[in-house]
Amino acid sequence: MRHLQTDHHPELVVGTDTGDDAAVWQLDAHRALVSTADFVTPVVDDARMWGRVAAANSVSDVYAMGGRPLFALNLVCWNTDELPTTLLGDVLAGGQDIASAAGFAIVGGHTIDDPEPKYGLSVTGEVDPNRILTNAGLRIGQDLILTKPLGIGVLTTAIKAGVASESETDAAVTSMTRLNDTAARLAVDSGVTGCTDVTGFGLLGHLGRMAVESGVRCELDFGSIPFLDGTITHAAAGIMPGGSRRNLAWGADILDAGNHDELNQLLVADAQTSGGLIFGVDSDATDAVLSELHATGHSASRIGVTSAGSPQIILR
Repeated sequence: MRHLQTDHHPELVVGTDTGDDAAVWQLDAHRALVSTADFVTPVVDDARMWGRVAAANSVSDVYAMGGRPLFALNLVCWNTDELPTTLLGDVLAGGQDIASAAGFAIVGGHTIDDPEPKYGLSVTGEVDPNRILTNAGLRIGQDLILTKPLGIGVLTTAIKAGVASESETDAAVTSMTRLNDTAARLAVDSGVTGCTDVTGFGLLGHLGRMAVESGVRCELDFGSIPFLDGTITHAAAGIMPGGSRRNLAWGADILDAGNHDELNQLLVADAQTSGGLIFGVDSDATDAVLSELHATGHSASRIGVTSAGSPQIILR
């Protein structure tokens, strides 16, 4: 990490290794503040559910660093000419649902007029500076644990196209609104140092960045990667978000896809909203971590290992 410090001020920890969208302000030897912000366009038709998804997505960066959220501000872009304020009330209620479940307060916010609605949160959290999870913390010889299945990008595209089944929609919403708090606690308690959440950049993008920042090679077993029901079927039928294609184009230089075709590569690059965590854990802790994740309702899986070599994602 890079540090900026003066004799009379707390320490600001900055740099890409502190997380994708978060900054850390160290207050003393045992306390640091995490600050992050994120918002998304509607991914489901139900306004309150969109609010829940957006809020869970926004707070995820705090969990990805091993922290706990303290308070947040609403971030709203709203088309006041076409959308009623009662609908906005439903969105904000959804955000409050997540805040209540996670134990943090929403203390205000800011709204602007915008043709395309967007909602999210600016979140402030707390973390032990000695136990921060970073995207530069992977070590050689670790198991890679993914805590939520992939496929959100494909399924939300299928929802918008009107071709997703009710059960597929419900599963996608359940996954997006599941908080990463339990997974983060387990990671910290297991001595994990390298972690990130899997969001719009996809597994390929986020793990690829971790490989580069950590200086390790990541070998993935495609058959072990969990996908939400319907993901592969819809993707094979051509349902694929543009973000996933951009992710694959970005990751082409670091991806060794072996014999896997473009469909499998796109699935690994699928752009997630409020995805799970990906972290590296020492192999002697893997079974215990997976057991507790499964016991708490997570569809988690060991999807690969880290090894020595030039930073790269290898698809087996």
